[in-house]
Parts: sequence; C-alpha cells; structure tokens
Amino acid sequence: MRAFLAALLLAGGAVNAQPPAASAGIVIYGGHAAAILAAIQAQELGQTVVIVAPEQHLGGMSVEGLGGSDINNHWFRNELAVGGLAAGFYRRLGARYGSAQPVYRFEPHAAEAVFEDLLREHRIRVFRRHRLREPLASAVEWVEGARRLRAIRCENGARFEGRYFLDATIEGDLLAAAGVETTVGREANSKYGETKNGIRGETTYRQFPFRLDPYWEPGNPASGLLPTIQDEPFGTPGEGDHRIQGYCFRLCLTREPANRIPIGKPAAYDPKQYEIYRRYARLGGQLFYPVASLPRGKTDLGSWHDLSANLYGMNHEYPNGSYAVRERIYREHLAFTHGLLWFLANDPDLPASTRERWQGWGLCKDEFTDNGGWPRQLYVRDARRMVSDVVMTEHHTRRVNPAPVEDPVAVAYWPPDTHHVRRIVRDGAVYNEGFVFGGDDWGPFGISYRALVPRAREALNLMTATAPSSSHVAYGAIRLEWTFMALGQSAGAAAALAARDGIPVQRVPYTRLREALLAAGQVLSLQLVEPKAGAPPERFTAPSGPQSGR
Repeated sequence: MRAFLAALLLAGGAVNAQPPAASAGIVIYGGHAAAILAAIQAQELGQTVVIVAPEQHLGGMSVEGLGGSDINNHWFRNELAVGGLAAGFYRRLGARYGSAQPVYRFEPHAAEAVFEDLLREHRIRVFRRHRLREPLASAVEWVEGARRLRAIRCENGARFEGRYFLDATIEGDLLAAAGVETTVGREANSKYGETKNGIRGETTYRQFPFRLDPYWEPGNPASGLLPTIQDEPFGTPGEGDHRIQGYCFRLCLTREPANRIPIGKPAAYDPKQYEIYRRYARLGGQLFYPVASLPRGKTDLGSWHDLSANLYGMNHEYPNGSYAVRERIYREHLAFTHGLLWFLANDPDLPASTRERWQGWGLCKDEFTDNGGWPRQLYVRDARRMVSDVVMTEHHTRRVNPAPVEDPVAVAYWPPDTHHVRRIVRDGAVYNEGFVFGGDDWGPFGISYRALVPRAREALNLMTATAPSSSHVAYGAIRLEWTFMALGQSAGAAAALAARDGIPVQRVPYTRLREALLAAGQVLSLQLVEPKAGAPPERFTAPSGPQSGR
C-alpha cells in the first residue's frame, strides 16, 4: 500500500491531504501588470481568478521606477498600438494628474495606486509574497494521466488549485516548473535565419567613442582588468551563447529638498570599483546624469549608454538562478549603483561639471518607501523565453515583407532593442558587445497567440503573457511594459474562453478570441500607409473598427 501511495503522488499528486489556500478557474502566477490585466479580462468573461504573486507590490517595472513608458518618445507614434485595458490604465494615470488625456510619464507610486484601484474595483483575489517552492519542479502538481496542471505549491506551504494557469513572471518561473521548454541567451543567426542575433561582429551602437585602456597598469595585461570588464574571448560572429542583456535599476530621484533622501557614502564604498569611469571622463567622455523627466521634478534614470549603471555581463546567472542567486545579483547591483551615485557626485578626479550635475539629487521619500527609496526590483530586461510551435523572430519585425502572423493578439511597436550583453577587451581596448537598436528596416508586427501557449505535449492548460516564444532579437521588440500588458489581457481572454469550453489552450478558436479581443478594445493590427509629401515620417495607422481602448 505504501508503494502504491508513493506511485500515485509521483504520478501527479492524486493523494493530497492539504486543502488549497484558494482555488479558481484561472490561477495567475506573477505580479507583473500583465497579471492584473489578465485577471480583469478573464473575470469580465465570467471566470473566477486568483493572482499568486512573489512580490508585495504588483505592477511590474511601472511601479519599480520605469515611469517613462516608451510611448510616443521617438519619431513614431506607437500609442496607435496601445488599446484595451492598457490604454485605460494610462487614461487613469492622466486623471490622477488632472488631464483628460492619457499620461505616459508618471511617478511609480501613482502607477501602483492605479493598479491597486483596479484590483480593488474588480475584487481580484491576490496572495502576495507567495513564491513557488524550490526546486521549481516540486512546485507543480499534475492531474493524473494528463498533461494538465492541477495545483501549484509555494515555499510557505500554500497550495493553489486551478483549471487553467497563466505565467505572468518575466522570469518564466511557472513555465520552468512545469517542464515547458524555455531558452536563455542568444540564438545563433543560423537557427532561425536571422542577421541580428548571436555574437555581434561589430557593435557600433552605444560603443566607446575612443580607445580606453582596460588594464590597471595601462598597456600591461598582467596587471589585471578594471572592474566591470570580463576576461573572455570574443568568439565567432553570429554564433549563439548564454549571454543576456544588462540589467540596471530605474532610479527615481529628486532635487526637491522636502522629498529628498540624501545619497550617503556607502559603508563599504571602494573608489577603485569606478576607475573605468575616471578614465572615461579623463578622455573627454560625458558621463550620464539625471534629468527631471517625470511629474513633480522626478527622474526615470535608466541605463542604456556606453558607460552608465548597466552592469554588462554581470547577470548571466539570474534567469535560471535560485532565489538566493537572484538576491545576490540584486544586492551586487544595488551596492555598485549606490557607490556609483556617490562617486559621480563627489569624486575629486571627475570634472566639476560632472559632479555639479549630480549634486543635490537624492532618492524620493514617497517612492519605494519600504526599501529606503531604492527600487525593490532590478530591471530584468531578459530572462527565460518559452520555445513553442511558433517562435517570433527577426523575420516578423521587418518593415518590408515581414513574416505573416495569422493569429495576432497584440501589436509590438518598437524596434528590436537588445542591450549589450558583456564588456570585454578587443584589440587592446574596452569594448561593449551586443547592442541592437534602431535602423529603418523594422515595423510594428502582430504577436501570435501560438507564441503564448506551450506545445500540447508539454501542458494543455498553461500559457504565458510575459515570456513569449521568441528569439533574442524579436523579444527585444516585444519586451516593453505596455506590450506585456496587452499580452496579459489577451492571455486572460484566451484562458477564459478555454475554461468556458473545457478545451486545451492550444485549441481556442482564434475567430472567437479575436472577436472577444476587439470587443475589449485591443489593437490587433496596424495598416501601412504612404506618408504625404512634407508629412511626418509616420508609416502606420490604426485600422478602423472597434479597437479603441477602454
């Protein structure tokens, strides 16, 4: 009998003495904004929903410092692709600031207040600070004899049963727990016939504008490399590797004395960590600095420069790492960034103009109040990506003759944008490798529904909104917060339709899903138009029809 019971447990948890902390038609794991919009949409279509969030604060990077949402901040008007609940979110932000128009630049606490209003108004059940237990494979219970999840288990012992499950983590943790195939890093160009993937033969964007010596003793490799530089060979252009985009914090700073937390000298401050910045400035390089770009004089200080707070090559363990590994990487980035801000405002070897640009800035008393004014999350630009029957690739991003998408559930309107993945030595000088951005060969593209669902042989009642099946290059065009919001709403609708009919997520009829999404205000396509003489170089417009956001 004992062996029989053990066999049943291994087969899918058929014997279970622990009642669930909650059960629902749809269980959403993750605290990203995509989770909130998915829950609202699924509930509006008649399903019961519960959000199980590793975080205390829901909303993703919009509540963690990314107050500049990359909407209408270039020559193209990509708000054309923002519809449905995402458009409603930005309109609510506008109302908070006294505007009848949507607001695309906002304070983190304002975004969190809007998300909390939505959760409260829709009475979404949320369990905060509930992480999947480790090892991740032990966190999933399966229906015996079927490829269907029955429940997920958290490290605090809580258990959540559902009919359908949605992964709304950037890391793709629930996909990994369920054994769905995922990938991390850059594919070789040969894998999907791409040109912008893998090791970049030449990286010119955000590259150092001069030769910068990488060694402690200039010209002497035996003296060792300066901090932030990796000692590794260049490799073969076009080949794939494990490397991912650099991470940073989106820092919300202020100069308003009444709201400012001064940035003090860290207890473990080591000025040698920042020698590369001294050399950069000595050669005439202009170091990055804060600008008040958000309401009430605040910043959304990100890092995308040749030299800033992006720690290229120092995060590769994160996507597949344990919670302890991820916490270590967070702490390493925090310590380095804290020291960097002190350095930029105080180091006597820097030009006075640089120090003056940084002096007087501090953290905000009214942001990230439970973490001393520092963001609680890193900006994880790159983690696991699902590998499914349909993979979004560079071919879909092309402006001319893009690969067709027969079942779009959202529109990505951003160029392939992948930050450097490492900082190495090339030809005796410091070299950033990996950035892909810009150009005129890209256009908005539909994201396939099939890129949100795993292969049927892996799981029949699981999908994702935030780790879509995509190559490194295509993911770089998809990974914006508002695009994930749109994917969340669409995934919530699809899960609700699957639950209504009791069918696998792979078999949701696209005609019905499309009808539901259009009725909910989603934008599913944009039309190419020829600009008139003298008109702005806008190439696309929203098609007519019921696609305006709520």
